[in-house]
Amino acid sequence: MGAVTANLRTFLMFAVLIGLFMAIGWLVGTFFIGDWVLGTLIFLVLAGLINFISYFYSSKIVLWTYKAKIVDEAQSPRLHRIVHGIISRNGLPMPKIAIVPSQNPNAFATGRNPKNAVVAATEGILRLLDDNELEGVLAHEMAHVRNRDILTMSVAATVAGAISFASRMAFYGSMFSGNDRNNGNFIVMLVAAITAPIAAMLLQLAISRSREYKADEEGARLIGKPLYLAKALEKLEAGSRQNPMKMGSPTSSSIFIVNPFNGGALVTLFSTHPPMAERVRRLKKLAKDMGQY
Repeated sequence: MGAVTANLRTFLMFAVLIGLFMAIGWLVGTFFIGDWVLGTLIFLVLAGLINFISYFYSSKIVLWTYKAKIVDEAQSPRLHRIVHGIISRNGLPMPKIAIVPSQNPNAFATGRNPKNAVVAATEGILRLLDDNELEGVLAHEMAHVRNRDILTMSVAATVAGAISFASRMAFYGSMFSGNDRNNGNFIVMLVAAITAPIAAMLLQLAISRSREYKADEEGARLIGKPLYLAKALEKLEAGSRQNPMKMGSPTSSSIFIVNPFNGGALVTLFSTHPPMAERVRRLKKLAKDMGQY
């Protein structure tokens, strides 16, 4: 059932991407090419190509974007030991382990399915958290793996980036097209440039917030210690503000356990992550229900 749900979410994202790209193609074709059919077809082909790449290569794109390096047990015994302890108690397949060269304290999981999963941790999180807190974080990521969120989240990051890129391309094309801005073309493309990235953020928001709550709870249940993750999340939020991510793009923020990028009011409004205070509150309530708090 989990695989069917994950595949349906992915299909819906692909459908949204195609729809948005066709709409942008129609705008470009109508106002700048003079042929709305040609513009729509060009962007439809682009959407199909991006969908193909997203499905088969989104995890590789994510790892490449953040310079994540796959490490074996000899290179990172601590990560391997903690992850192996989590999966040995829950019958999950052992994922590949990667380290991201960033002082931003964070972690994410990616891959097409549990058999091809990669769990990545930043250098910053390895320095900030003790073993118990790190176990809580890695259990959260393994919950994403078990729930097959990893493909959906990786594709969402790729799709959101593609939508933002397409809207910017259309906007810059309008600036240098040589057309008279008074005819409304510039205003139309400006609207497209603004609304398409917002649509991309809303797409990720719809996917990510509910999945994060569920992964928090299921990750805590995997190890039976909700307070491990609660303490880790509080540290990660503060640490991420002090050391924001200096590579990648906010369009991929949904894959991380906490948002690694600093942002203003608009970014906060469309945050892909639920409020940290509420995540911690739920975990403490779970610990109380389990007789641990």
